[in-house]
Amino acid sequence: MLRGLPALALCTLPLLAAPAAHSAPAATDVAGAAAPAGGRAPLPLFEAIDRLPVAVEHREGYKRDLYKHWNKGLNSGDGCDTRKEVILAEAVEGPAVAAGCKLTGGSWRSAYDNVVVTDAARLDVDHFVPLAEVFDSEQVPWSAARREAYANDQNSPDTLIAVSAASNRSKSDKDPAEWLPSDGSYHCTYAATWVGTKLRWDLAVDENERQALLGLAEDCPTTTVVYEPAP
Repeated sequence: MLRGLPALALCTLPLLAAPAAHSAPAATDVAGAAAPAGGRAPLPLFEAIDRLPVAVEHREGYKRDLYKHWNKGLNSGDGCDTRKEVILAEAVEGPAVAAGCKLTGGSWRSAYDNVVVTDAARLDVDHFVPLAEVFDSEQVPWSAARREAYANDQNSPDTLIAVSAASNRSKSDKDPAEWLPSDGSYHCTYAATWVGTKLRWDLAVDENERQALLGLAEDCPTTTVVYEPAP
């Protein structure tokens, strides 16, 4: 259940926050869970899944470049694009940053496979809900601006995640009915983050995906979800 910075080690919930919130802990247990900043109460995973609309997926017309990424990131003057900013935010040990946002050294914990990565070039920044899955799940066609906002979303610590390139490419554009992280201890967090991200962006699930999420929820009775709708 590790994700980037050590303070995220117990994080199971999608939570909107400022950029520094990559290190903010989130509630993990229904009983005694603190309300997050902004006042949105944690939802039991089953209840969060029930809030997702169910619809047939639609892939026709999808192109990856419909979702412009990576843009200049949160700080357009730092020389780092969104991808590099996420990598920096999630470092366990921060790398040295040279001109042009060239990164050397540092270390990261890849949550999908529980692997320590010590070379930023061997990391992928994954869209937690893959871009093709987002396209499949849009309830109405998004504008170009909304697609770019999703593809570069750092206002939630969960939309983007730095993981090993091998694990990300194994996942590809699969949903939880088709793929789960090889690290089984991360499955509850994975389900909660997937559900929270879909709720944040008002995305639907198909029936197979819903059933897979419900199956995961059976094994995650204390897992909760917190999300903040995207603007």
